[in-house]
Amino acid sequence: MSRQQSAAFVSIQGAVLTPEEKAVIKDISPIGFTLFKRNIENKIQLKRLTEDIKNTLEREDILFGTDQEGGRVRRLTEPEFPSYASQETLGRLYEEVSPQAAQTATKLHASLIAHDLRECGLNLNFAPVLDIQYPYTAPVLKSRCFSSSKAITAELGKIMVEEYINQGIIPCIKHLPGHGRIQSDPHLTTPKITASLKDLTQDFYPFQKLAPFTPFGMSAHIIIEQIDPQHPLTQSSEGIQKIIRDLIGFNGFLISDSITMNALHGSLIERAQATLSAGCDAYCYCDGELSDLKILASFPQELSPQTQHRLDEAKRILQNTPQFSANYQDYQSLIGQIEAYKDTYDSTTVLERMKQLSKNEQ
Repeated sequence: MSRQQSAAFVSIQGAVLTPEEKAVIKDISPIGFTLFKRNIENKIQLKRLTEDIKNTLEREDILFGTDQEGGRVRRLTEPEFPSYASQETLGRLYEEVSPQAAQTATKLHASLIAHDLRECGLNLNFAPVLDIQYPYTAPVLKSRCFSSSKAITAELGKIMVEEYINQGIIPCIKHLPGHGRIQSDPHLTTPKITASLKDLTQDFYPFQKLAPFTPFGMSAHIIIEQIDPQHPLTQSSEGIQKIIRDLIGFNGFLISDSITMNALHGSLIERAQATLSAGCDAYCYCDGELSDLKILASFPQELSPQTQHRLDEAKRILQNTPQFSANYQDYQSLIGQIEAYKDTYDSTTVLERMKQLSKNEQ
């Protein structure tokens, strides 16, 4: 009989489970796993990996998520998988061609990606990004935003969320409550936002519009000085309650961004504990290091009844029967030529830079 689930999303190091990893993930018994490019070789291998994890944990209810946004941030890449445009491209299509073209392309985008995910045994996409694009938005984020318009961001985000749900994939809106104003990379440092709450209503708007029907959301590692000048929002009980839960009205499952980003501080256990204590439903660990997984195994954190309810509500989406009819040629005819994937500034590469920076500071 499998043990009680822990409030954790974890990752592993490679494309297959090692015996040591099998033992430690049994001890952790996480809600789910985040898959990165290092875990993905092809469709058959990825499907085998997800099945191996389920067999190891003796559970069928595991969530397998990845960041398949399109553009620079995509884990399923050529030549095994089709190319997908950035959210910025979809937003520009809206502004420069027509709203109808962008609406159609966005729906095709989500439908095609959902099909790719299902073929590999994945059931959760950490998308769409609902952050507002500003002229000064950090390069790590800028092309991942739909638009500088809160209305366009909300409209295209809604289309994407609804299509993922229709296709039996759990979408995850990010990064709550909005961090388009950041001018530094939270992988490497802690961004601070000094804008007033009145000004921040623009950033909150897309999340407010999607909150009533979106099952999953990811928190931002940012300090909002008007709310909590001491703690990143992920670890701020006041920020999560006042902004995400009350003002935005998001009552879905809240997962943290990666707790190993340098925006957060303290030991691995301290980061996980602070994240859950502040009000996140689960922490997300992305580095896949066996030594870290062993540490997290010593920190079992069972789900509260409220968290379990939010999780159960999200999982209802997995029962939806996909109605796949999207055509990639139709999508490409709207989007145009898509630049081939490059890992020169993908988030996977940023994680490596982040770990190196941490070692240098030790």
